[in-house]
Amino acid sequence: MSIRRLPEHLVNRIAAGEVVERPASALKELVENAVDAGATRIAVTLGGGGLDRIEVVDDGCGMAPDEMALALERHCTSKLPDEAIESVATLGFRGEALPSIASVARLTVESRPAGRDGWRRVVDNGVLADEGPAALPPGTRIVVEALFARVPARRKFLRSPRAEYAACLDVVRRLAMARPDIGFAVEHDGRRVLTVSGGEDRPARVAALTDRSLADNAVPVDWVREDMVLGGVAGLPTFHRGVADHQYLFVNGRPVKDRLLIGAIRGAYAEMMPRDRHAVVALFLDLPSGDVDVNVHPAKTEVRFRDPALVRGLIVSGLRRALDAAGHRSVQRPTEDALTRWQAEPIGPMVEPIWHEPVADPRTSLFDRRQGFAAPPPLARAEPAWAPPPDQAGYPLGVARGQVAKTYVVAEAEDGLVLVDQHAAHERLVLERMRAALAGGRVAAQALLLPEVVELDEPACDRLEARAGELAEFGLELERFGPRAMLVRATPALLGQSDPRGLIGDLADELAAFDEALSLRERLDHVAATMACHGSVRAGRILSVAEMNALLREMEATPHSGQCNHGRPTWVKLAHADIERLFGRR
Repeated sequence: MSIRRLPEHLVNRIAAGEVVERPASALKELVENAVDAGATRIAVTLGGGGLDRIEVVDDGCGMAPDEMALALERHCTSKLPDEAIESVATLGFRGEALPSIASVARLTVESRPAGRDGWRRVVDNGVLADEGPAALPPGTRIVVEALFARVPARRKFLRSPRAEYAACLDVVRRLAMARPDIGFAVEHDGRRVLTVSGGEDRPARVAALTDRSLADNAVPVDWVREDMVLGGVAGLPTFHRGVADHQYLFVNGRPVKDRLLIGAIRGAYAEMMPRDRHAVVALFLDLPSGDVDVNVHPAKTEVRFRDPALVRGLIVSGLRRALDAAGHRSVQRPTEDALTRWQAEPIGPMVEPIWHEPVADPRTSLFDRRQGFAAPPPLARAEPAWAPPPDQAGYPLGVARGQVAKTYVVAEAEDGLVLVDQHAAHERLVLERMRAALAGGRVAAQALLLPEVVELDEPACDRLEARAGELAEFGLELERFGPRAMLVRATPALLGQSDPRGLIGDLADELAAFDEALSLRERLDHVAATMACHGSVRAGRILSVAEMNALLREMEATPHSGQCNHGRPTWVKLAHADIERLFGRR
């Protein structure tokens, strides 16, 4: 079989398979071109999820007729003035998008530079079909119709119009998030689905494109290390989602999907979020162009870093510093579903009151004596008030008023009612104490009067023995005691009277789940979280009012106290307005 040169139209179709995988891929290339052209407004119109029609209109610099002809040839671009591809500063640079799209669809390009006449060029599946003058304002209008109509092998692998539309909308959201200075509009099948005006600040643009409530449940991210800058917004650990569709990552203004960055986000939120939940973040990483390679794949959604460990460390440190600043914050407002679970007592027929003779019992109120009602004695626990209760106005989490089910502390704040899960809250406090002690050297150990032997299977003992040095830094002193047992000589003093058997068993399970790629700091955090769970106040323990208030005050002063070590909220607030709604006052 002889070697032959492939025809140009077939080369373009092969290239299109890498650049244009679906309508969203084509839309991404067109919107990126509009951004690179200096547009201040970009309007997108979709038909049939982009399968039938994609239209992108911008007010950028436009193209002259000769430039338009070149733009429709492969590897022709205005974005690389020299051969320094490692210094590319634009979103596009390969010169493949327009000819690739034109080879698998009917492509109409209309463009007009300021002060000149407009021109139109139509290419139908790789063949020039028409060209001539065009009337339009300065800028460019591109229409893609019948994508893959003549490539049935590709068309049949596309998803439903609804799914393709969702992918197109996600592309525009990401590009709009990267450029809050540009206005974007999206219309699908005659319906306006997205509009954002230009000139917004970054947090406002992110909230507008993700979830409006993110603005009240996020912290700003601003971290610098060497020549790298990390900015953006990060949702509180209790403001999470079941899927990772609200994680937006940008490198030098380019939307990317990178496993290293996603792993760094997961590491930063470790021990603050349930493992099956995902953070809501929009992170913008800016670094010298020589430290990142954007020429990894024709779709330009993947990047490669010169120093991956440094980048990962920057993201983990930056996110944790931002989340530290959140203090005790948590998602305060209960969901609408939670509010509807409060059922009003049904109003039944009026019942005549039972009258009693007036009584002289001093426990009966004056009102009861006047009206003739007998008041039963109080049945709940009460404590003598040795001093007036503190004013809740000075405390964000309020002052303790009582305890429910021996598990939840009820506190009154200036702006509502606060419920605290005592076990979850104390678990976080113990963890942060252990981290602080570890930062100062090591956690103090409490020697057991009689060392305790804990029997485990041999692999679990091997794991514990291998990590004995790290565990000793937490005040947990272990020795191997035969092939299937560990001897516990001391436990962390912070844990008080803990259960060594349960603690060692849980640690062995936790070590088995470790990913070897985790850093030492991340492994230590896992260990600390497991230990803290065993040293916290358990549900079912009755607390005094003084203990409740001490718990509230320490929560206010402790970072991350808004969520437990497993990511669940430690407190929720029922605002006065929510209480009024429950009673029909508003």
